[in-house]
Amino acid sequence: MNIREELEYQEHRRLNPKAAFADASRGRPRYEEPREEDVRTCYQRDIDRVVHCKAFRRMVHKTQVFLRPEGDHYRTRMTHTLEVSRIASTITRALGLNEDLAEAIAMGHDLGHTPFGHAGEAALSACWGRPFRHNEQSLRVVDILERDGDGLNLTHEVREGILCHTGERWPTTLEGQIVRRSDQIAYVNHDIDDAIRAGILSDDDIPKAITQCLGGSHRDRINTLVTDIIRVSREAGQVCLSPEVEKALKDLRSFMFDRVYRNPVAKGEESKAKEMLTLLFEHYVREPGDLPLDFQPQLSFEGIERTVCDYIAGMTDNYAVDKFQEIFVPAGWQVRG
Repeated sequence: MNIREELEYQEHRRLNPKAAFADASRGRPRYEEPREEDVRTCYQRDIDRVVHCKAFRRMVHKTQVFLRPEGDHYRTRMTHTLEVSRIASTITRALGLNEDLAEAIAMGHDLGHTPFGHAGEAALSACWGRPFRHNEQSLRVVDILERDGDGLNLTHEVREGILCHTGERWPTTLEGQIVRRSDQIAYVNHDIDDAIRAGILSDDDIPKAITQCLGGSHRDRINTLVTDIIRVSREAGQVCLSPEVEKALKDLRSFMFDRVYRNPVAKGEESKAKEMLTLLFEHYVREPGDLPLDFQPQLSFEGIERTVCDYIAGMTDNYAVDKFQEIFVPAGWQVRG
């Protein structure tokens, strides 16, 4: 056996029979011949493909909740992704499931997010005339946009987990379901932390019924949710929370929508961000020649609006502002003495 085959053999010895085993993957969109010197399973290879792609690096400059916050400690898409990955790894390890698959899904689940968070998503939906969903765009990134149109050629299980981390469809693998739950656990709790840092909330603002169930601190809430999902899932044989903790999490999400996600302080700049992306979209539709050279070939088979959506969705917050200023803000006069 080579190292990859040995790793696959060890998975069968140590993992839960319900785990998604690497050697039982449904494969990749394009077949790849196994290498004799392989030292990684297919899911380990997928982790590396995601982490080394350009879209992954851009997440460090993409908004989570607060648009271009002043301060180094607010979450970005990158830090959110890392938190989701760590929560998912803890749960999958405790349940004897495939950590590599969960990590690959977690690392790729938000690659398709627009600049300025859900404000950007709303702007592109309005411009495009159809719903722009970041989970669908994340799949598009790994399937098509990366590697100059070749995509990353990820395994079916990772691709499905990325697509189904939100929306009506749930992943079929338990690892994918854990990432979906981990995403909810991560964003609700770190958004509370950021809102407290911004002076929008205090721990005392959270309803007592929620804190009595989940705990009164960031650490306690995450610990309660993670330990509950592990305990209940082990007993039930499926990924789930206890009814009381599930209700508390839903109530906490509703509280966050009322107090933070729709708060004019947190979202006060959203109208400006939407207007800026709308103007960029309209400009590139009028002037497709201004698109970068690597997007030009796409125009012939995807059309102008789809291509412009891909370009704008891939922008970081700072890059979108820079392009807006370059196109719409007059440059200052330089007077030579």
